[in-house]
Amino acid sequence: MEYEYIVMAYDGTDEEALKRRLEIRPAHMAQGEKLLAAGNLRFGAALLDENNKIIGSMIVVRFASKEELDGWLAIEPYAVNHVWNKIEVTPCRIGPRFGGKL
Repeated sequence: MEYEYIVMAYDGTDEEALKRRLEIRPAHMAQGEKLLAAGNLRFGAALLDENNKIIGSMIVVRFASKEELDGWLAIEPYAVNHVWNKIEVTPCRIGPRFGGKL
């Protein structure tokens, strides 16, 4: 059985936060391509503030276990390189209309 999760990851708020994000972005995108190819990545989006400034990421992923999700976070470039300052993980279930199974 596979489980789905919403990952809400908020960037740091220090002056170097955006610079870190942009420097690490190629590695983050490459990791995302691996997740997509493996069938783990369902959806992702940048979180924006009221001025359209990127403040974090929202990702919906599918893993066989919470331990596998934790394993991904342990190597995810934005997590490892402190782009994301706060990460919240919530189990979810994608509806059948969007390719999920109820």
